[in-house]
Formats: sequence, C-alpha cells, structure tokens
Amino acid sequence: MPALSSYILPTQIVFGVGAIDQLAAWAGRLGMRRPMVATTARLAQHVLLRPALQALGGARIEVVLFDRVRPNPDVSAVDEAASEYRRAGCDGLIGFGGGSALDAAKAIGVVVSSGGSIRDCEWAPDQPIRAAIPPTICIPTTAGSGSEVTLWAVVTDPIRRIKFNVGGTPHIAPRVALVDPRTTLGLSPAMTAASGMDALAHAVECYTCDYAQPITDAVALQAVEIIGRWLARAVQHADDLEARTMMSAAATLGGMAYGIESAGAAHAMSQTAGGTREVGHGALTARVLGPVMEFSGSAKPERFARLAMALGAAQPEMTPLEAAQAAARRVTEMSSELGIPTMHAMGFRKEEIPELAAMAFRDPQTMGNARILTPQDYESIYRRAFEAG
Repeated sequence: MPALSSYILPTQIVFGVGAIDQLAAWAGRLGMRRPMVATTARLAQHVLLRPALQALGGARIEVVLFDRVRPNPDVSAVDEAASEYRRAGCDGLIGFGGGSALDAAKAIGVVVSSGGSIRDCEWAPDQPIRAAIPPTICIPTTAGSGSEVTLWAVVTDPIRRIKFNVGGTPHIAPRVALVDPRTTLGLSPAMTAASGMDALAHAVECYTCDYAQPITDAVALQAVEIIGRWLARAVQHADDLEARTMMSAAATLGGMAYGIESAGAAHAMSQTAGGTREVGHGALTARVLGPVMEFSGSAKPERFARLAMALGAAQPEMTPLEAAQAAARRVTEMSSELGIPTMHAMGFRKEEIPELAAMAFRDPQTMGNARILTPQDYESIYRRAFEAG
C-alpha cells in the first residue's frame, strides 16, 4: 500500500510557441515595477529576450539586468546579486537561461527573503527557508533542468568544493514558468544532448526513488517516452521546432516529477563531483545514470522494466530484472550515441574514485535512491562509469 504522500506545484506553466511574448503581461500581473533579470552575458543578447525586455519597458516596467550568472552559480555570485537587488530596489525576479540562470534567480530570491548568505539556506531537515521568494518568472532556454517548475536550486560552494541543494519547499517556487520552445532553437548538439540527458535522469530517478507516487509517476514516464523518441532528433537538427517543442515539454515534465522531494544516487554523484571542477552538470549526470540504474535495478525490477518499455529497450521474453538491465544499457548507449564526454574527457581520474564516492554517500539524495548504497557501492558505480567511456 502506498505511503502517505503530498504533491505541490505552485507554479503556473505557460507552454508553447509565443509564451515569452507574454512576459510583460505576467510581470504586470505579479505587480513587478522594477524586476531583476538574472541571466548570462551571452543570453542577455538572445534574439527573443531583447523584444521581451523592450515590451517590459513599454509597460513602464524598469528592468535591472544582472548578466553575470555563471555556469554552476556559486555562493558569492548569488549573494552579490541579492545585494544588488536590494540596492536597486527591485521587486521581482526574471530568470532567463538554462538551469544555472534559473537556479540563480531562485537562490537570489531566497537570500532576499531570508537574509544572510545562500550558504545559510542549505537544505536541512529543519528547513531554513521561512519566507517565500519575491514574485519570480522563469524562462528556460534549454530543455533539461526543469528548474522553471522545481522547488530546488543548486549552488556551488567553492570552499567545501561541493554543490548543495536549497529548497524542498513551496517558498522557493517561481510564480510563473514561460516555456517557449523557440528559446532552445539553435542550441548546440553538445548542450542539447547534455540537457536532454539531465531531464531523463530527473524522470528516471523520480520514478524509481523511494518518494515515488502516482502523480509523479505519470509525468516521469511521459518524460522518459518523449526523450527516448525525440532527443536524438533534437541533437541532430538544431532548428527542428517540433523536436524542440517535445523536448521542452519533457524537461518541464521531468521537473514536475520531483514534487517536493529530490532525486537519487546519480544526482548525488553528479552534484558532489561537479563541485570539484567546472564540468557540465548534464553531461556528468548522463555518464553516471546508466551505472546507477544497473546497480539499482534489482531493488525495483518492475519499475526499471517499465522504463525499458518507455525507452523501447524491452523485449517480450525478458523477465523484469532482464528488462531493468536493458534499460540501464540503453541509457549508457544513449550517452555514447549522443556524444556525451567520457569521465576521462571531463577531467576525472580513477584515482579520485574513493574520494568522489565518499562525497556522494554524504549527499542527502543518497537517501531516496531505489537501492540502499554504501560508500563501496558508490566506488563500484564510479568504476562502471569510467569503463562505460
């Protein structure tokens, strides 16, 4: 019998071609008169952002542009932006970009509403976030993180050399997500592949984790099916609007699959290892996901077998456990077929495995994994990830 569960999605989702054109209208409805736009220097020049900002100006909404968001936003960048938000008298946030920009926008909001440093707001069982972030609109430009609808932000702590989670509460939720597939047109094959595999990891881990429930199962399975069918096409054809639309939907569904919970061992590994050097979160998650599935499949073979069906990897004669292993193999094959860099290519060395395994074991996401892990299990999974490359 299912355990008592709860699902919260406070974010209004506006999805489809033309969604970004409604930015000024939504900012006005949320009472924004002087919002901060959190993005990167490159994306500040995005062909779709410029007219959206002009429309804000036309609606007498004055924008404060913070275009210094970096990949894997760190503590100092978030705290600096929050200070600038206060100095400029801002009254809302607009995140424009991939997971880093959207996470940064939410994290800035946490510091503004909670005070102190974002380091003080790291998730803990005695939730440190007590107040809602300012009105926030998120506009994703990749189809991966799903951060436009998640109740989480990931921040890098260079002192501890880790990434940590902030959130797990509706207080961090964006009020509106404007998901316009056109913002992802022209995205490079490498970024398309990495972000798409990140979305797959969200769906896979949320479907198989201890916190799974029927509501999240539905969106997770749909995301897996879409990614299995459309990701390769999106990688191969940068301007295929149909493929980009389907992948944008899959990424948002993957974010919805979280609910108020977190993921599993693959994210425990990628977030902790990702704090030790500048590597892409999506690519790193992709390389460890298959080996994690291989390890975890025996704990919930029927669920992993269902993933094999969604990915087209199951055969009628297979037992649930055989199908579960087929799902793991298919995910590893997808990483190679899509050109995801190997662990070696990302700069990791086998000699680091014990340290990386110990860090992953300490990550809170270990608790939700389908199969209980020890540090030695993480070492075995890391070895498989190196072999897979």
